[in-house]
Amino acid sequence: MKKIEIFDSTLRDGAQGEGISFSVDDKLKILQKLDSFGITFAEAGNPGSNPKDLEFFKRAKSLELSNTKLVAFGSTRRKNLTCEEDENLNALLTAETEYVCVFGKSWKLHSDIILGASAEENFKMISDTVSYLTEKGKKVIFDAEHFFDGYKDNPEFALRAVRAAEKAGAVTAVLCDTNGGAFPEEIEEITKKAAEAIRIPVGIHCHNDIGCAVACTMAAVKAGAAHIQGTFIGIGERCGNANLSVIIPNLQLKKGYDCVPGESMEQLTPTACYIAEIANTKLAGSMAYVGRNAFGHKGGMHADGVAKEPKTFEHIPPEAVGNERSFLLSEVSGRSTVLSKLASFDKSLDKNSPETKRIMDKLKKLENIGYQFEAAGASFELLVLKELGRFKPFFRIDHFNVVSSQNYGTFGLEKADAMVKVKVGNRYEITADEGDGPVNAIDKAIRKALEVFYPQLKRTHLIDYKVRVIAKGDSTAAVTRVLIESTDGEKVWTTVGASKDVIDASLSALLDAINYYLYHTAEEAGSLSNKNC
Repeated sequence: MKKIEIFDSTLRDGAQGEGISFSVDDKLKILQKLDSFGITFAEAGNPGSNPKDLEFFKRAKSLELSNTKLVAFGSTRRKNLTCEEDENLNALLTAETEYVCVFGKSWKLHSDIILGASAEENFKMISDTVSYLTEKGKKVIFDAEHFFDGYKDNPEFALRAVRAAEKAGAVTAVLCDTNGGAFPEEIEEITKKAAEAIRIPVGIHCHNDIGCAVACTMAAVKAGAAHIQGTFIGIGERCGNANLSVIIPNLQLKKGYDCVPGESMEQLTPTACYIAEIANTKLAGSMAYVGRNAFGHKGGMHADGVAKEPKTFEHIPPEAVGNERSFLLSEVSGRSTVLSKLASFDKSLDKNSPETKRIMDKLKKLENIGYQFEAAGASFELLVLKELGRFKPFFRIDHFNVVSSQNYGTFGLEKADAMVKVKVGNRYEITADEGDGPVNAIDKAIRKALEVFYPQLKRTHLIDYKVRVIAKGDSTAAVTRVLIESTDGEKVWTTVGASKDVIDASLSALLDAINYYLYHTAEEAGSLSNKNC
């Protein structure tokens, strides 16, 4: 089984994506998660570029990493400076990492216009930098920036750049599709020629500007690349980087390469969710392998087929990558979909079971008043558990009050205060909080009250809130459907509420979200005994 080095750049290239801003603590947490998953290298930034990265490398020295080599990132020395004079280059040494990654120009256009350097000057900048770092005891990974554009423009120039790095002592030459505009067949052809031209291992670094980063990476491996760069969930500048959560299972499960420890594959989805949570971004439901719909079945024929034999509509078992099979309820699903979902609760249920009829009747009744469970799997699960007599609420809202205020004619968030009285067992708790709008206020007040009894709720929070007005009745009395997406940093679940009153609909979805989490934390603890009301 051929070994592939996985080089994760979430903490450096990923941080250049829109809306991504990691604190030092964020970066340390992600580094530890990458290490536990078995990533070979983690590129974490340039200690010479900003104080945050400098602090990160200082604090990272105290971590005991089992699998991952931390990598400092920088560029070749500047034109007209010696390596000893270049402060940014020497900052790489302060990181005290075994490996460093430096990029240099392999496209003559960049050498001419960006650097204003002759070809010979450019190659000397590369060789001087790699030699200097190697003499300082560093193992140097050389990123040949814009290699594919450079090769198509001037093959000899591009190849001389990687040969210069090789001759100076680089351990790996990484071919970068920096603009993300190459097609897989181009990547395969050029990577093969580069691998034949040098003796050190060849790597690949792709961006996703034409949606081909994963395909291009796979093509490069086919051509001989043994080192892959990307970000774990595909975040990065412009359209993002090659998505490692797709590439790793593609290579390891489909092609038989050795990328990470075998037991790590079952942690693929939880790891992706964890990193997305820290990055404050959402995983697309349709993302391969790790998306919540990656193994979701909506059509009745699909659901029926999977219920009989999963291979009929699934390319791998979802548990192989730590994901779960789901059946999406909708008008095209049919009874087979409901039965497939019910099988996870009780395999003895069939279409003639009284429980099945009761649940189907309940679904129809709720859908008629505005509920829709296609995307709200958590609410559907609670509905089934209640109908099967396996669930009792962990708390009861005895009373609540919300007061909103906003200056007329002004622009800004509506402020609100909420007071809530909850009952858990024989005890009551009364709390109040304020928020940006009534829903945020009541959410904060309820959680504050319940955390007295269930401190694990501190790990959860709302990450998405969607409101849809359903055209029923007068426009001012139309039914409102609310979908709420919640997370504890690892798992994500969605709940639904529907009512003519948006606060009532929101409260219903909020209560489902909290009850769902409490039910599963109790279940994982091996006991469902709670302080039921």
